[in-house]
Amino acid sequence: MDVVHPRCCGIDVSKRDAKVCVRVAGTGRAKASSTVTTWGSMTNQVLALMDHLICEQVTLVVMEATSDYWKPFYYLLEDGPFEVMLVNARHVKNLPGRKTDVSDAAWLAELGAHGLVRGSFVPPEPVRQLRDLTRTRTTITRQRGQEIQRLEKLLEDAGIKLSSVATDICGVSGRAMLEALIAGERDPARLAELAKRRMRSKIPALTEALTGRFGEHHGFLARLHLELIDGHTKVIDELTARIEVVIEPFRGARELMVTIPGISTGVADVIIAETGADMTRFPSAGHLASWAGTCPGNNESAGRVKSTRTRPGNPYLKGALGVAALAAARTKGTYLSTKYRRIATRRGPVRAIVAVEHAMLIAIWNMLNTGELYCDPGDDFYTRLNPDKAKQRAIDQLRQMGYAVTLNPLADAA
Repeated sequence: MDVVHPRCCGIDVSKRDAKVCVRVAGTGRAKASSTVTTWGSMTNQVLALMDHLICEQVTLVVMEATSDYWKPFYYLLEDGPFEVMLVNARHVKNLPGRKTDVSDAAWLAELGAHGLVRGSFVPPEPVRQLRDLTRTRTTITRQRGQEIQRLEKLLEDAGIKLSSVATDICGVSGRAMLEALIAGERDPARLAELAKRRMRSKIPALTEALTGRFGEHHGFLARLHLELIDGHTKVIDELTARIEVVIEPFRGARELMVTIPGISTGVADVIIAETGADMTRFPSAGHLASWAGTCPGNNESAGRVKSTRTRPGNPYLKGALGVAALAAARTKGTYLSTKYRRIATRRGPVRAIVAVEHAMLIAIWNMLNTGELYCDPGDDFYTRLNPDKAKQRAIDQLRQMGYAVTLNPLADAA
């Protein structure tokens, strides 16, 4: 097998240290030689490791993505005069039964020397900062949702069925009722009168829902939950304000994305942070969709396809795309909503959502490459694409209902 990098290094990273294997290809019939050393994960020791690799004239460094422990090594070594490659652990598995830190480092060096590994996407510093912010906002938003669920469970314990009537128990009306309950108000009629705007049409139902056994104990716990919810909300607002500053270089890309039905500003922020908004690293729109995990997988053996389920992609990107796809599926008169309904009818809603996510990524790749706004094909796209098939489908449906169909073209259509 050809040697691509005669002097290659493999690093098996852990929390406290790393095993570093420097592989030097042999000349002629001589075998390659490997030297394994141990280096600490502190900054000064990583910088000393860089000097060591420079002295060894290493041209490629391969390290495995182990939790977040790879970051101190990667971020420092990427400034060196050699190429640094971060690889997916699933793509470089060692032989079973022979796995040690030393053998893993040697295996990485072996794969890198022969060009058998493919580097993962590590964005530049501005995108990494944006990614940290969006991921933190996503995490805290989920925590706030969990806190609201705990508050709802507390109300159920007190016999207060507010969530059965109000969509958002922490909305303006729900919050006013909760504050009154905590303050000691127990009259369901007075509590229901605190409803605002459209909630006032539900006052009779609210009166029934607010009849329960809410006591001082429930009030104490409800106050704690509301304070935690308010704290999460404040942090989310601060993160959003910071994101507005950091995303300034990518504002043009965000303005393009939000023209796609279902993609909000928050979703666009996540897509930019996870993909880097640089489509040149993806040779085609299909490569982007495959990298994101919205394409059918390939698992064929002996001519038999075993499974075509999508492979696991970036969880933050897939989560944002899922939210956008659900929103697009509820729109009216759009191509994406029509696509969702057509596929959901035949193959179920889960596959339909993945198909809409795939269509969104294809549109994003093309838009960011051309700089053009999203142009919706329309809800009649499939009818215009194959009018004869649409006509035959309508005729078959009428015949199944017991009607005899005769087609007479309109004069203006002729």
